[in-house]
Amino acid sequence: MEPLGEQPGKSGRESLPEQERRRWSLARLRDSALLILEVAALVGLVVVLAGSLAKLRFLNEEVAQAREGGPPPTPTPLIQVTVLPGSSSPPSQVSNIPAPYRDLVQPLAPVPIPTPGPQAATRIVIPAIDVDAPVVEGDDWEQLKKGVGHHINSANPGERGNCVLSGHNDVFGEVFRRLEDLELEDEVIVYTGVQPYRYVVKTKRIVEPTDVSVMYPTTKPVLTLITCYPYLIDTHRLVVVAELSE
Repeated sequence: MEPLGEQPGKSGRESLPEQERRRWSLARLRDSALLILEVAALVGLVVVLAGSLAKLRFLNEEVAQAREGGPPPTPTPLIQVTVLPGSSSPPSQVSNIPAPYRDLVQPLAPVPIPTPGPQAATRIVIPAIDVDAPVVEGDDWEQLKKGVGHHINSANPGERGNCVLSGHNDVFGEVFRRLEDLELEDEVIVYTGVQPYRYVVKTKRIVEPTDVSVMYPTTKPVLTLITCYPYLIDTHRLVVVAELSE
């Protein structure tokens, strides 16, 4: 009779004593756990580095933008108004104000009209809708009788920030009567005592009269045009936003 040898197909491990097999299994499990921990640590390090690089890139872009040429942005205080300018009704005619907004109409101390400097807007031209009108400082009822009003303390033309101009659409010359006909990429030119600035229309929307967020400061040089809407009804405001063209 032939002596029994290793059976074909059996691995060497299966012939080891039970203690050796257990020790080998524990060692393999430990090595696998260490490998998983090392991979997890490497992935975490990559994520941290990627986040740091993204933050550094963002900060560098802000620094580069701050160093760009052009006048610095005009400091703009918090918006003090509760209703957007451009209403076709004087403040005293509360009965003409929609009922939901009458409680918002409160007597405010008149804002002093500053003496216009060389950077102040003096004229606005919108070729697409045949607008060529003077621009005055202030956008209260009396100032808007004279033309388009520049919101006091908003940015001057050409500056980084939000340059806010308002005008009537159905009284006092209807200067912004056809503002709703503006199309995207139409040109708006605002003149100052120094030079003209060309803006290009980017957005147009209808908002509630109380949505004063459209007057908030911006980090880019933009122009915001405001008028009542719809024509002769004036329950809302039409807001056109244009960006400074390089």
